[in-house]
Amino acid sequence: MGEKNGWKCCNKYQMGKEKKHELISLPKIVDARGNLTFVENLSQIPFEIARVFWIHDVPGGEFRGGHAYLSQHEFIIALSGSFDIIINDGFGGVEKITLNRSYMGLYLPPLTWRHMENFSTNALSLHFSSSIYNESDYLRDFIEFSKKKSMVK
Repeated sequence: MGEKNGWKCCNKYQMGKEKKHELISLPKIVDARGNLTFVENLSQIPFEIARVFWIHDVPGGEFRGGHAYLSQHEFIIALSGSFDIIINDGFGGVEKITLNRSYMGLYLPPLTWRHMENFSTNALSLHFSSSIYNESDYLRDFIEFSKKKSMVK
Protein backbone atom coordinates (compact mmCIF):
# COMPACT_ATOMS: atom_id res chain seq x y z
CA MET A 1 0.00 0.00 0.00
CA GLY A 2 1.13 3.50 -0.73
CA GLU A 3 -0.14 6.90 -1.64
CA LYS A 4 0.08 8.46 -5.09
CA ASN A 5 -1.12 12.01 -5.66
CA GLY A 6 -3.59 11.88 -2.79
CA TRP A 7 -5.02 8.44 -3.62
CA LYS A 8 -4.28 5.53 -1.36
CA CYS A 9 -3.10 2.80 -3.70
CA CYS A 10 -3.83 -0.62 -2.35
CA ASN A 11 -4.84 -4.15 -3.29
CA LYS A 12 -7.23 -4.54 -6.21
CA TYR A 13 -9.80 -1.81 -5.37
CA GLN A 14 -9.94 -2.58 -1.63
CA MET A 15 -12.38 -5.45 -2.08
CA GLY A 16 -14.77 -5.81 0.83
CA LYS A 17 -14.70 -2.11 1.72
CA GLU A 18 -17.56 0.01 0.45
CA LYS A 19 -16.41 3.04 -1.50
CA LYS A 20 -18.57 6.06 -2.21
CA HIS A 21 -18.91 8.07 -5.39
CA GLU A 22 -16.77 11.17 -5.46
CA LEU A 23 -16.41 14.31 -7.56
CA ILE A 24 -12.73 14.70 -8.46
CA SER A 25 -10.96 17.80 -9.75
CA LEU A 26 -8.48 16.94 -12.50
CA PRO A 27 -5.20 18.75 -13.17
CA LYS A 28 -5.73 21.90 -15.21
CA ILE A 29 -2.73 23.51 -16.86
CA VAL A 30 -3.78 27.04 -17.74
CA ASP A 31 -2.25 28.56 -20.86
CA ALA A 32 -3.21 31.62 -22.90
CA ARG A 33 -3.25 29.35 -25.99
CA GLY A 34 -5.77 26.98 -24.38
CA ASN A 35 -5.92 24.89 -21.23
CA LEU A 36 -4.83 21.28 -20.89
CA THR A 37 -6.32 18.64 -18.60
CA PHE A 38 -5.25 15.02 -18.34
CA VAL A 39 -6.02 11.69 -16.66
CA GLU A 40 -3.39 9.07 -15.82
CA ASN A 41 -3.93 5.57 -14.40
CA LEU A 42 -4.04 5.66 -10.59
CA SER A 43 -3.00 9.33 -10.44
CA GLN A 44 -6.45 10.92 -10.52
CA ILE A 45 -8.72 7.88 -10.51
CA PRO A 46 -8.42 4.85 -8.19
CA PHE A 47 -8.33 2.08 -10.79
CA GLU A 48 -6.48 0.97 -13.88
CA ILE A 49 -8.25 1.92 -17.10
CA ALA A 50 -9.28 -1.05 -19.24
CA ARG A 51 -11.88 0.59 -21.48
CA VAL A 52 -12.81 4.07 -22.67
CA PHE A 53 -16.08 5.03 -24.35
CA TRP A 54 -18.10 8.18 -24.93
CA ILE A 55 -21.76 9.08 -25.26
CA HIS A 56 -22.82 11.78 -27.71
CA ASP A 57 -25.74 13.00 -29.82
CA VAL A 58 -28.29 12.20 -27.09
CA PRO A 59 -31.71 13.48 -28.26
CA GLY A 60 -33.51 15.98 -26.04
CA GLY A 61 -35.41 14.40 -23.16
CA GLU A 62 -33.60 11.05 -23.38
CA PHE A 63 -31.60 9.44 -20.59
CA ARG A 64 -28.74 6.95 -20.50
CA GLY A 65 -27.72 4.37 -17.95
CA GLY A 66 -30.28 3.08 -15.49
CA HIS A 67 -28.03 0.35 -14.10
CA ALA A 68 -25.19 -0.50 -11.73
CA TYR A 69 -22.11 -2.67 -12.09
CA LEU A 70 -21.22 -5.58 -9.82
CA SER A 71 -17.45 -5.07 -9.95
CA GLN A 72 -16.64 -2.36 -12.50
CA HIS A 73 -15.41 1.07 -11.42
CA GLU A 74 -16.20 4.05 -13.66
CA PHE A 75 -15.04 7.64 -14.02
CA ILE A 76 -17.13 10.09 -16.07
CA ILE A 77 -16.18 13.51 -17.47
CA ALA A 78 -18.31 16.02 -19.39
CA LEU A 79 -15.88 16.90 -22.16
CA SER A 80 -18.40 19.25 -23.74
CA GLY A 81 -21.75 20.61 -22.61
CA SER A 82 -23.46 19.37 -19.50
CA PHE A 83 -25.63 16.58 -18.11
CA ASP A 84 -26.89 15.34 -14.75
CA ILE A 85 -26.01 12.04 -13.14
CA ILE A 86 -28.69 10.77 -10.77
CA ILE A 87 -27.36 8.36 -8.14
CA ASN A 88 -29.74 6.16 -6.14
CA ASP A 89 -28.36 4.37 -3.06
CA GLY A 90 -31.03 1.65 -3.19
CA PHE A 91 -32.55 2.71 0.14
CA GLY A 92 -34.44 5.87 -0.84
CA GLY A 93 -31.50 8.27 -1.04
CA VAL A 94 -31.12 10.09 -4.37
CA GLU A 95 -28.41 12.57 -5.35
CA LYS A 96 -28.09 14.67 -8.50
CA ILE A 97 -24.62 15.65 -9.69
CA THR A 98 -24.23 18.02 -12.64
CA LEU A 99 -21.12 17.60 -14.75
CA ASN A 100 -20.34 20.69 -16.82
CA ARG A 101 -16.58 21.28 -16.50
CA SER A 102 -14.04 19.30 -18.55
CA TYR A 103 -11.60 19.29 -15.63
CA MET A 104 -14.05 17.66 -13.16
CA GLY A 105 -14.95 13.99 -13.14
CA LEU A 106 -17.21 11.70 -11.17
CA TYR A 107 -15.84 8.46 -9.75
CA LEU A 108 -18.46 5.70 -9.41
CA PRO A 109 -17.49 2.54 -7.51
CA PRO A 110 -19.18 -0.83 -8.07
CA LEU A 111 -22.78 -1.16 -6.87
CA THR A 112 -23.65 2.46 -7.68
CA TRP A 113 -27.05 2.77 -9.39
CA ARG A 114 -27.09 5.68 -11.81
CA HIS A 115 -28.64 7.21 -14.84
CA MET A 116 -27.75 10.28 -16.88
CA GLU A 117 -30.27 12.88 -18.04
CA ASN A 118 -30.72 16.53 -19.01
CA PHE A 119 -28.08 16.47 -21.76
CA SER A 120 -27.32 19.88 -23.25
CA THR A 121 -26.97 20.33 -27.01
CA ASN A 122 -23.69 18.76 -28.18
CA ALA A 123 -22.97 17.23 -24.75
CA LEU A 124 -20.15 14.70 -24.80
CA SER A 125 -19.53 12.36 -21.86
CA LEU A 126 -16.26 10.46 -21.61
CA HIS A 127 -16.22 7.23 -19.55
CA PHE A 128 -13.22 5.36 -18.18
CA SER A 129 -13.92 1.80 -16.95
CA SER A 130 -11.89 -0.64 -14.90
CA SER A 131 -12.84 -3.60 -17.10
CA ILE A 132 -13.76 -4.44 -20.64
CA TYR A 133 -17.44 -4.73 -21.55
CA ASN A 134 -19.06 -7.68 -19.78
CA GLU A 135 -22.86 -7.90 -19.84
CA SER A 136 -22.88 -10.23 -16.82
CA ASP A 137 -21.39 -7.41 -14.69
CA TYR A 138 -24.49 -5.21 -15.26
CA LEU A 139 -27.32 -4.99 -12.75
CA ARG A 140 -30.26 -3.71 -14.78
CA ASP A 141 -33.02 -4.59 -12.30
CA PHE A 142 -33.31 -2.06 -9.46
CA ILE A 143 -34.80 -4.58 -6.99
CA GLU A 144 -31.92 -7.00 -7.61
CA PHE A 145 -29.49 -4.07 -7.15
CA SER A 146 -31.12 -3.10 -3.82
CA LYS A 147 -30.84 -6.68 -2.56
CA LYS A 148 -27.15 -6.91 -3.47
CA LYS A 149 -26.47 -3.49 -1.97
CA SER A 150 -28.11 -4.49 1.33
CA MET A 151 -25.80 -7.52 1.53
CA VAL A 152 -22.75 -5.22 1.35
CA LYS A 153 -23.87 -2.87 4.14
